This record gives sequence, C-alpha cells and structure tokens, in this order.
Amino acid sequence: MNEANHQEQLELFPIPSPCIGYCETDNKGYCLGCFRSREERFQWLKYSPAQQREIIRLCRQRKYRRLLAAQKQTATPETDTSPTLPLFDDE
Repeated sequence: MNEANHQEQLELFPIPSPCIGYCETDNKGYCLGCFRSREERFQWLKYSPAQQREIIRLCRQRKYRRLLAAQKQTATPETDTSPTLPLFDDE
C-alpha cells in the first residue's frame, strides 16, 4: 500500500476549518483572521485532508511571519524631532 494512501485512510474525522470568524483580507488577499488565501477559503471543503493540513501549516507560517514583521516595526525607533536638553552643563 502506498504511504500517501495509508495516511489518507487514517483520517477518521474531518479537519476543521481554521476560520476564527474574523473575515477581513489584507492587501495581498490573505484573511487577517485565519491567514488563508481566497482560494484556500473558498475551496476548503474540496481539499483532501492532506491538503488541508498543508494549508494549516502554511497559515501558521504566514501568521508567524506577520508577527515577526510587526515586531520589527515596533522595535524600530521613530525619529524623534523634539528638542533635547543637554545632560551636562558645559558652561
């Protein structure tokens, strides 16, 4: 028996959709709630369990990348144009 077929037969329960009910897309077309593409959302029930697991893996990867990008943005100091007082009096 082919290993891929064997894995498919072990699926006893359907894999639930990763949807969390926050359905809004970013400028690249990925859902801000579950991180699936438009096609992945619309075709979810047509995918095999192996394909669904792969999509979930990709969603986790997308979420992780988005978190890293957000951390980099908040870690970058903004240019402060306010005047500063000297720490020591030179006079």
